[in-house]
Amino acid sequence: MNTNNHSQSHSQGVSGAGLLIALGIIYGDIGTSPLYVMKAIIGSTPINATLVYGGISCVVWTLTLQTTIKYVILTLQADNKGEGGIFSLYALVRRKAKWLTIPAMLGGSALLADGVITPPISVSSAVEGLLLLNPNIPTVPIVISILVILFLLQSFGTQIVGKAFGPVMFIWFSMLATLGVLSVLEHPEILKSLNPYYAYDLLVNYPGGFWLLGAVFLCTTGAEALYSDLGHCGKGNIRISWVFVKTCLLLNYFGQGAWLMQFEGKELVSLGTTNPFYGLMPDWFLLIGIIIATIAAVIASQALITGSFTLIGEAIRLNMWPKVRLIYPTNVKGQLYVPSMNWLLLLGCVGVVLYFRESANMEAAYGLAITVTMLMTTTLLSYYLIIKKVAKVGIFLFLVVYLSIEGSFLLANLIKFPHGGWVTLLIGFLLISVMYIWLRAFYIKRRLTENVSLKEYVPALRELSEDETIPKYATHLVFMTSAERTTEIESKIIYSIFQKRPKRADIYWFIHVNTVDDPYTMEYKVKVLASQDVVRIDFNLGFRVEQRINLFFRKVVEDLVKNKEVDITSRYSSLNKQNLIGDFRFVVLEKFLSYENDLPFWENTIMQSYFNIKQFTTSEGKWFGLDTSSVKIEKVPLIIKPAREVELKRIK
Repeated sequence: MNTNNHSQSHSQGVSGAGLLIALGIIYGDIGTSPLYVMKAIIGSTPINATLVYGGISCVVWTLTLQTTIKYVILTLQADNKGEGGIFSLYALVRRKAKWLTIPAMLGGSALLADGVITPPISVSSAVEGLLLLNPNIPTVPIVISILVILFLLQSFGTQIVGKAFGPVMFIWFSMLATLGVLSVLEHPEILKSLNPYYAYDLLVNYPGGFWLLGAVFLCTTGAEALYSDLGHCGKGNIRISWVFVKTCLLLNYFGQGAWLMQFEGKELVSLGTTNPFYGLMPDWFLLIGIIIATIAAVIASQALITGSFTLIGEAIRLNMWPKVRLIYPTNVKGQLYVPSMNWLLLLGCVGVVLYFRESANMEAAYGLAITVTMLMTTTLLSYYLIIKKVAKVGIFLFLVVYLSIEGSFLLANLIKFPHGGWVTLLIGFLLISVMYIWLRAFYIKRRLTENVSLKEYVPALRELSEDETIPKYATHLVFMTSAERTTEIESKIIYSIFQKRPKRADIYWFIHVNTVDDPYTMEYKVKVLASQDVVRIDFNLGFRVEQRINLFFRKVVEDLVKNKEVDITSRYSSLNKQNLIGDFRFVVLEKFLSYENDLPFWENTIMQSYFNIKQFTTSEGKWFGLDTSSVKIEKVPLIIKPAREVELKRIK
């Protein structure tokens, strides 16, 4: 079974529809940045030429070096069978060095933490435009209402809404460009800020100029999304649409600069608006502009929510996240809904809005987490370049340039820590703690699970199958096994079959699921250990494949029957005459921490935390897609290290 029906998506050609989808899915975050970047750079400082020209020059060169060169040109090359994102990149390079798990977990958790602040800042910045129409409009309830509706819609899948995203974002970018051009025509000198000297002058000579990098960085926070959504659009569509997007963004930034230069020496507050973005709009267009901006902000939020779901799905299959419930609401490839993550993100977003109340305060917290993700992507990408045998000089130059740029951004963003940056770092710390516990517990369990040779028990299984003095437990008994070698089986399974309550069956099936680094692999191999009695099936599933073992197993059994490799008709003589198939019963062993342990303190803490978190997660049966079958969950103690010998004294 190698039905890789996703292969056509791996090489998505450039098309009008593809470009429109790319506009709708990918550029929400980076596309709504003109709503708050210049506002954050100027702040409450009187408008002056060094600040305006230098700020825009910094934005131009950040979008060029960071977004265009690093992400659009270099990082998109690192596609894992058409899929992108930090975990896909990790899957490509993890065999190179064990410690690469650390940057993958750091980057993934920082990206998820950033997802808690992106929707509030985008929607708040857009809705606050209403204050220009009436300063008494309460924006906080409006922002919360929009976010709540957005998160409630997630369970339906975004297929229908997604079709409208592309055209809306095309209108948004066209609006950015038009407003920018009209403003630049009034002050064309602003185009001089293309010269990188102005950026250098601001950062080196302007008082506190270096720290403004924290505000400048907001223009490229969505760059990571370009890579994460590679699988949805294909690199050709992303690269071509980026030319249009970048042109529109730069025209709008130049326009905002041109507008600001008309009021040199004044503060933004004295101009009746705190946001130069809305300053570009004529009064008659303001309400229309605010509506378009709000819709664009919702689309930006949607892209980030979808990205968070995909990230969690990948983390689960890489053993970095608890097995929470995953739902596939539509037949669209890669479309996933994670209820637990949806509600956590909603609570986080509402909390952020209530805590910060306005977008100006959120800017102070925004960007710190995403710099961590970008640094981690740089680390993983350097290993990818090593695998691709790129010249050492090239890799060294790449590291020097991007560690310097991102290191500077991280340093400048650290000033945000006391002003709210701690919020995203705290969320990121909690997420990485869960990832660490889950991965560490996986290795501890694997190290200490005792496996035995399956071949040794085949004769005994055969005898048990034919022993009519024992009542039949099931016609087909199916065990999920974690033993990676096809010749081995966990001793706990043998104990369950022979000692707990002898489980007699016609055929014993052992299923092992192996998650592979290729995102959409769907393969299996069969080993018949005893003709008509013992069969082992190994599934190789990509880290983005839904684990519907019930369905896959049925398909394998059909193939085996068709090839006359097994006979699944009932062995009860009355049923055999009618060619009836017997029942299938699945047994899943769920481990619990035994009291008979003498664990080292740290490992004990990890395992206790693991089992505490596990209480809130999906059962093993449901995770493997067995909830429609007859499933028996057996609790087995995880005796990691037997306690010391007990010396009991007998008395008369």
